[in-house]
Amino acid sequence: MMEEEEGAEEQQRFSYQQRLKAAVHYTVGCLCEEVASDKEMQFSKQTIAAISEVTFQQCENFAKDLEMFARHAKRSTINTEDVKLLTRRSNSLLKYITEKNEDIAQFNLERKAKKKKKLEDENKNSVEPAEAGVVESEN
Repeated sequence: MMEEEEGAEEQQRFSYQQRLKAAVHYTVGCLCEEVASDKEMQFSKQTIAAISEVTFQQCENFAKDLEMFARHAKRSTINTEDVKLLTRRSNSLLKYITEKNEDIAQFNLERKAKKKKKLEDENKNSVEPAEAGVVESEN
């Protein structure tokens, strides 16, 4: 029974991997069509398949590297510092990732400030009527 469960689990992983590969292949095909129309050229099916396979393998390598970076830092969660470390060899990609990270951080700060102000305003408004009631009862 244990072997059957392991076999079913392995089959499920294989199926999931095949679906991911199909999604990568589809996306690469779409990108190649876009480039082909812009540059007035064609990509063979073999070329698209080769690009798809290399892309999938590179993504697997990236995932393993990110996992190792987080594990090395004694974390179970991959964070933006791991991604920056992964992209360190590509200056343009590192710059892009860093800028996006800063944009997200700024957006989160602004959202947090708005939320804090809203809570302060709500607390202020809920306190004022209570104070008004106290003043009236004193008269």
